[in-house]
Amino acid sequence: MSILIFVIILLVLVLAHEFGHFFTAKKFGIRVDEFGFGFPPKLFGFKKGETEYTFNLLPLGGFVKIFGESPDENDLSGPDASRSFVSKPKWQQAIVLGAGIFANFLLAWLLLSIGFMSGLPSSVNTENKNLTVTDVNLVVVSVSPDSPAMKSGLKTGDKIVSLGYVNPTKPEEMEDVKDINPNTLKEFVVAHGDKEITLGYIRGKNKEFGVAKITPETTNGTPAIGISMDQIGTAKLPIIQAFYEGGKLTISVTKATALGLYGLIADGIKGKGSFASVTGPVGMVGIVGDAYEFGFVYLLSFAALISVNLGIINLIPFPALDGGRLFFLLIEKIKGSPITPKIANTANMIGFGILLLLMAVVTYHDIVKLF
Repeated sequence: MSILIFVIILLVLVLAHEFGHFFTAKKFGIRVDEFGFGFPPKLFGFKKGETEYTFNLLPLGGFVKIFGESPDENDLSGPDASRSFVSKPKWQQAIVLGAGIFANFLLAWLLLSIGFMSGLPSSVNTENKNLTVTDVNLVVVSVSPDSPAMKSGLKTGDKIVSLGYVNPTKPEEMEDVKDINPNTLKEFVVAHGDKEITLGYIRGKNKEFGVAKITPETTNGTPAIGISMDQIGTAKLPIIQAFYEGGKLTISVTKATALGLYGLIADGIKGKGSFASVTGPVGMVGIVGDAYEFGFVYLLSFAALISVNLGIINLIPFPALDGGRLFFLLIEKIKGSPITPKIANTANMIGFGILLLLMAVVTYHDIVKLF
């Protein structure tokens, strides 16, 4: 089920991106030869107007074949040269290339807005004073590897609903914490040192109850169980406010994602990079499974986050990406003449090959993490 949901999410996000290119190309009178759902080999298709709509075997997104995007002699001087991508003004070419990126941000905004209408999980510590958060729970945000919490079976997303300690020599002396929040949990763990405590939790959309028995470990002189936590509830908004707050959250997520990507690239250049913090398709299937367990709104939030990531990655000025093609346009504008098609096409092919290699390496590390 997780794989199917991931494929559907990826299909929607990539098709939204490609539709941005398709829509603007059509508006500027550029010939669009094919709009593909999935990737070849081709299963079947139909032609409407000048565009063929194809349905392909590999359901991992889609593509748009725009006449003249990878120019040859026919695109430059053939009978339909005036409708070629490269024959259009640079500003129109830039809009067509950037429209896919814009579509991803627009989709993220829509998904987050729908989330707010349905009830989006939000922290009570949010700086946004316009949000009223209800049904607040103490939620496990992350679990450290090989920590006492992980060994006890606690998982990200678990809602902690009880906290106690049973004296093994005097079982009748049961200690319970009534007001459970990050501070009271930390204080309770520190107070009991290396003694076993119990955490009651609720997991998943089926609200399964479980009990974790945890013995804290002392790190840097302080007993800890190895979790990050936050008080998270539900923020549900009317339509107009939902779109307003959805837009603000999209901008905030975009900034945070861009900074994170910048840090990752900077560390890689310095030789400090690591694939430990990078997740590929295999790892995402697991994340989708977790989001599905928590509920539909979590899936919406995850899809919005991936859509923002797709938009930002495509902005990178690297050959084969939209950002690389935009960078080529800028060079052409500055030098006042087109880049030789053979050079541009070769650069894009090499860039595409490097991206495939990088994806293979990330996928390998995803698989290694499973074992």
